[in-house]
Amino acid sequence: MRFWTPTKIRALKGKTRFATLTCYDATSAAIIEAMGQEAFPLVLVGDSVGMTMQGHDSPLPVTLDEMVYHTRCVARALRSPMLIADLPFGSYQAGDDDGFRAALRLIKEGCADGVKLEGGERVVPLVRRLVEAGIPVCGHLGLTPQSCLAMGGFKVQGRDPEAAKRLILDARALETAGCFAIVAEGVPSALGRTLTEAVHVPVIGIGAGAGTDGQILVWQDLLGLTQGHRPKFARLFGNLGDAAKEALGAYHDAVADGSFPAESESYA
Repeated sequence: MRFWTPTKIRALKGKTRFATLTCYDATSAAIIEAMGQEAFPLVLVGDSVGMTMQGHDSPLPVTLDEMVYHTRCVARALRSPMLIADLPFGSYQAGDDDGFRAALRLIKEGCADGVKLEGGERVVPLVRRLVEAGIPVCGHLGLTPQSCLAMGGFKVQGRDPEAAKRLILDARALETAGCFAIVAEGVPSALGRTLTEAVHVPVIGIGAGAGTDGQILVWQDLLGLTQGHRPKFARLFGNLGDAAKEALGAYHDAVADGSFPAESESYA
């Protein structure tokens, strides 16, 4: 059992602003774990792995098998944060039975502590069924990447009054269904604050302004490992991409000039 649980995360509501992040492998998970058990309450194995690790331009191609694999890798090194895994596109859109079975796989085979799924009132029956079966669920509203085809890309949501009202109703429906937290992505900051005030569970923002209970960022974005476009909301907290290029250059030069490996790095 990990240090962080749904009950502990819900208790942060209105008391402590908290940071969360995505993770896709055991090496990165070990670094997160080394930050201490109270540093990050929640870690998400997101279907964003399709873009960050697989080279796709959306999360749509990511399979359930791939989500199970990456979640299991992270679980091996993570001890403290609650580990949530995304239900990938296609694993629950065709029916609640499919979604239920997919969630069971992420828990049993992936060793996740809970799942995240996108949508509002339309996914309430599945959320309720998962919660009744003892599976913690995190909701996801606003810019829902799995709907990028219908949205015409990754666009800010909830800018008009009717759309904003719909998201507020969706957030309340997810809370009533049993979600322990809700991710709000790509919405105006004022709406992010309103959503946070509208429910009694933590709202975790990503591109939703500073008025949410917590924030989540993608591992590659916050560490400066993303090559090419980086979202407006993804602040660079490190520049490991440049550091990696510098290290690779030094390695190349050391091999070329014969200084690597040195005698101390060789066997007698």
